[in-house]
Amino acid sequence: MNRFGVIFVALLLLSTRSMAKPPDYFPPPDSKGGWRTLKTAEEIRKKAGMDLSRLEEAYAFTERCSQNGALLVVRHGYLVFEKYYGRAGRNVNPDMASTGKAYTSIAVGIMLQEKHDAIPDGLNQKVFTEKYLPEAFPLDDPRKADITLGQLLSMSSGHWPEGGGSGVADGKMVSLKPVPGQDIHDLDMSSLRTPLWTAPGAGYAYSSPAPHIASMVLRRLTGMDLREYIDEKLAKPMGWGAWDYCLRRGDYTMPHANGAGSIAVHATDALRFGYCLLRNGRWGSQQLVPADYLALCNKPSPYNQHTPYTLMFEQNSDGHVPGAPRDAYYKSGAGGFGIFVVPSLDIVIYKMGGPKLETHTAHSI
Repeated sequence: MNRFGVIFVALLLLSTRSMAKPPDYFPPPDSKGGWRTLKTAEEIRKKAGMDLSRLEEAYAFTERCSQNGALLVVRHGYLVFEKYYGRAGRNVNPDMASTGKAYTSIAVGIMLQEKHDAIPDGLNQKVFTEKYLPEAFPLDDPRKADITLGQLLSMSSGHWPEGGGSGVADGKMVSLKPVPGQDIHDLDMSSLRTPLWTAPGAGYAYSSPAPHIASMVLRRLTGMDLREYIDEKLAKPMGWGAWDYCLRRGDYTMPHANGAGSIAVHATDALRFGYCLLRNGRWGSQQLVPADYLALCNKPSPYNQHTPYTLMFEQNSDGHVPGAPRDAYYKSGAGGFGIFVVPSLDIVIYKMGGPKLETHTAHSI
């Protein structure tokens, strides 16, 4: 976890004390009243076990992190804090950058259950085959035939990190020079042709082509684009407001959602997404996300034994984040975005960021 994550989580969780979890609650859509809220310091302390002054301290920290943004906190099903600054607001739709990788992972988790017969080995399935990724043939590197879906979702597929940077192998940092990676004008093929810096499973490097390739597998097996699949499986059941993927770049519009990120969701709907994870994939009477998939998201991964990064979430099972429970997991994105889920404290945190907070036209698909 980066410095922002360590300070932010520790500061915010200082305000939280243990208390009995109330009966299950799921908020209606914002158009029908939205989240139940707590306003006063006394209400927040009594019903949510949190200190409003500490929440304000955490908010003051977020204001120093980006030009525009917000802090929203849900505990025990109560929206206990919601505050925006700059150009941010409840109904804006900023490009959430790599926070969108978490949505890709959860969509794949749903697909693995729905299409089990078509992908029987699940996360262990080797996907660079004619069945799953015919576009990849002939393979430009024979080692890609060994890449599993779980490795794509845990950044251990061996794909080169965008812009160079570093990888981790055998407990050591490895410096890597820049190589060609994703090209938005040919997102699918540029992702498939991104070279490997190491053999699949032999190291970790943060590489956006990997989750996009996972979304391509989803597209082939479901016959739906990632955004259409998320709309059907998550957005509609939870009652999200207008949302979309940020597909336009200058004068070019990408034909498919980028599995590496750029989802654009209202802040209170980002909370709904996190709250569904907190409730083990349930939303009301519906099991939207397989509970067994979510159970893997905050534990050490057999697909990445190099860093605490599991199925597109950073997790704290090794205790490397001081002050945060070991079951905490989160996904951040460029510009200061982050979604945090802490099951043991029954809490979801969403931090909106953005240096310019470029907003995008969003719609219900």
